[in-house]
Amino acid sequence: MTERSARPRSTQVSTIIKAPRQAVYWACLDPDAVAAWRVPDNMMGQMHVFEAREGGTFRMSLTYRDPKQSPGGKTSEDTDTFQGRFVELVSGEKIVEAIVFESPDPGFAGEMKITTRLADTDAGTEIAILCEDIPPGIRVEDNETGSRQSLRKLAALIE
Repeated sequence: MTERSARPRSTQVSTIIKAPRQAVYWACLDPDAVAAWRVPDNMMGQMHVFEAREGGTFRMSLTYRDPKQSPGGKTSEDTDTFQGRFVELVSGEKIVEAIVFESPDPGFAGEMKITTRLADTDAGTEIAILCEDIPPGIRVEDNETGSRQSLRKLAALIE
C-alpha cells in the first residue's frame, strides 16, 4: 500500500485488490459493504441512508468500539456522523462524493471531496482514494491512517 500527500489538507492512499474492477466498484456502492469496510479499525459503521446514484444522498455514523477510548467524536462523545451526495459515478472507474460532518465544532465544517479511482493492473484492481479539503479539525495523518485501514478491510471483504 502506498500513500502520498497531494496537498496540505488532502491525502491519497492506494492499494491493489485481487479482484475484478467491477467487483471493487460495486463494493463501493453497496450500503452493507460500505458500512463494513469504510470504517477505521477502532470504530463500527452504521448506514442510515444510501442512494447509490449521481445526485443520490447518504448518511453514515462511525461509533468508537470502546467509548472509554474515544478521543471525542465530531457529532457526539463517541460518534462521527456525516452526510453526503454522489457527485459523479463512472461505472467501474470513478466515484466522486462530497461529504459534510454533522458537528457544532467549526473545525469540522465545510465540504470534503472524496474521489475513488479504479484501474486494472496485472495483479488485480488498483484503488486510489483522494480526500480533498479535509476540515482543519481532522488531522491529515488520521485521515491517511483511517483510509489505509478501510482499504485493507475492503481487500479482505472482496478477495
